[in-house]
Amino acid sequence: MKMSFSSHEIVLTSSPDGPITAYDTISGTTLARFTGSRSPRHGLAIVGKAYIAASHISSATASGSIHLYTWWSSSALHHLPLPEPVAPLAATPDGSYLFAGGLFGNVYALSIPSGNILKSFPAHSKPVSCINISSDSSLLISGGDDGNIVVVPIFQLVEAPGSENESNLILHSFPAHDGPVTGITVCMGICHPTIVSCSTDSTCKLWSLLDGRNLQTVAFPCSISGIALDPTEVEFYAAGSNGLIYKGSLQAGSRKGIAQGRKLITWTQKHDGAVVSVVVINEGKNLVSAAEDGSVFIWGIENGQLIMVIGNNMDNISDVVVARGICDGREGYGNRVGNEMNEFGGRNLGLSSKELNFRPIKDTVNVENALAVAAKNSRKAIDKLESAIGVYERLLELILKEAKAGTSKNGEN
Repeated sequence: MKMSFSSHEIVLTSSPDGPITAYDTISGTTLARFTGSRSPRHGLAIVGKAYIAASHISSATASGSIHLYTWWSSSALHHLPLPEPVAPLAATPDGSYLFAGGLFGNVYALSIPSGNILKSFPAHSKPVSCINISSDSSLLISGGDDGNIVVVPIFQLVEAPGSENESNLILHSFPAHDGPVTGITVCMGICHPTIVSCSTDSTCKLWSLLDGRNLQTVAFPCSISGIALDPTEVEFYAAGSNGLIYKGSLQAGSRKGIAQGRKLITWTQKHDGAVVSVVVINEGKNLVSAAEDGSVFIWGIENGQLIMVIGNNMDNISDVVVARGICDGREGYGNRVGNEMNEFGGRNLGLSSKELNFRPIKDTVNVENALAVAAKNSRKAIDKLESAIGVYERLLELILKEAKAGTSKNGEN
């Protein structure tokens, strides 16, 4: 069966000890490796269709940065410095903004590709352990080692820097778990917008996004490191520290739904190490799980059967993400999926070896700089327009005030 480029999905894994590795989800073969990053838990993100972002903590200086990769080069194109080491990353779907959680509890909002820090604020009293973005890109949700969950409107993080009180940025902040929060996802249902969180305290919990109220608690026999939802947002899949995958229900709107949620289904086959992350792929037909032992499993969701084992050549996986549609020639990533073998023994991602090795990075940087300047000019134009609107509003207030004063005098006469 011929696969559409636009629906092509690629699995990427990161490690604190080795490269980022890209795998084909159909054949399981290695497509490429990206070197130079030592990435902690949840420190990998797809940034739009142009970049891969990886948190990096220097082994020599312990300083923190984010490495930004393009799909056609194995080495990082940009190194974005930060005031503190960061771990979890999340990016807006259009790739304009990247958010990072720091080891000192701060959350940073960065513009891409410049890496400029637009805003930062102290979200947690301990390291930020996970962050995610709502499906409508309106909210940033973070979890911390302090067990708390924080919800922030994204527009307040990416607008022009201001002097507003940091506490005014936060929409919700509430204690959620007795241990570090290890994973967060969001259900944007019409009736009950819900946060789903998991923790080392061996629970997954559902929270009302509107008021932070606890809707459901599901207990597990082990700590849970990650959680994923099916496309209908009815069922969830949890990554167990015992190497097992658990399946449960999210129907928390009724007593029947809560009872079903407590009936966990345990898939029989397991990883040899703790599962660190799970991701639903192929329009909800399959699940990808990655474990600390370096193995990556692809499952059939309908029957919970293991379909393929890939990635057993890497130790200590720290995260797994899925990139979709990057090989579409119309998106500027080549007119075909290249069949030539790259230097790592895998196929190049939509580019011939000549294009991969000799594409001038300078041209790419020039284009990115031009885009950054255009974005800055657009921001200035918007600021001027907002300023003009403010002036007109003040003039209108003065006119109305004078008109009222004139009416009052006429009434007295």
